[in-house]
Amino acid sequence: MTVDIARATSFMATHARVLDRRRFELLMGTTDKNAVLAAVDGYRNPDGGYGWGLEPDLRAPESQPGGALHALEVFAEAGPTPRTAELFDWLAATALPDGGLPFALPVADPAGCAPFWSQADPKQSALQSTAFVTTAGLRAAELDPSVAEHPWLRSAVEYCFAAIRAIETRPFAIELCFCVQLLDAAYEKYPEAPALLDHLARFVPADGLVPVAGGKEGETLRALDFSPWPDSPSRRLYQPEVIAAELARLAGEQQEDGGWTVDFTSYSPAAALEWRGYRTVWAVSVLRRNSLLP
Repeated sequence: MTVDIARATSFMATHARVLDRRRFELLMGTTDKNAVLAAVDGYRNPDGGYGWGLEPDLRAPESQPGGALHALEVFAEAGPTPRTAELFDWLAATALPDGGLPFALPVADPAGCAPFWSQADPKQSALQSTAFVTTAGLRAAELDPSVAEHPWLRSAVEYCFAAIRAIETRPFAIELCFCVQLLDAAYEKYPEAPALLDHLARFVPADGLVPVAGGKEGETLRALDFSPWPDSPSRRLYQPEVIAAELARLAGEQQEDGGWTVDFTSYSPAAALEWRGYRTVWAVSVLRRNSLLP
């Protein structure tokens, strides 16, 4: 199992957007959090939200829940910033009366946008989008206690818990994945989370393979998509040999150009490369956190 970090570094320099290059440098210890935060600020709007293609398949400039997810991922990596509270305020203003977030807000120009983003109903709460933003929000709040009790965060958690409790059949693969990640992030702070993780466990197959209905041919979520970090409560959903095999598979997926690929459809040439940079940061981070890289 060999990963060539030098080739990965060259791939990032050649193909990745500035934000993911900065994230990769932070992971490698060659830059500081200020450089990463400056890079993500380029996607910020005056309303406190994030757009402009921060979610690669949503190229529109408007602030979106998908943009909030990626901004909060950065805040969870880089550490405390006043932008977290500002984004939580935007999310509070965007949330619907039941506490959920719409899958996406209206898009004026759908150029370069996946149809599932540009055609979403802005008046309907979506567990998938609420879960992915809330998970990243909880992770960011772990490093920034000043936002841990923000009203939006508690309301969003309550919405997700109620929606997860009501699940009776296996949900859409991506929704299931984000719900498991949410419960990992909430596990220590919210007493309801362990039982809800047990509730979802019956929908997670032992081999960890959950095909994405309606996705690209062969598109499948795997054990490391659900549970990438070794200290996650969700690791108990898988046998150690499943995780070991998936880690070996991930390491072996490094391409000749040094980067990793994704198995889902990209909706613009820019997005195709941006997803590869994003995935390369993720892959190297997962392998390091699981002690497969120094």
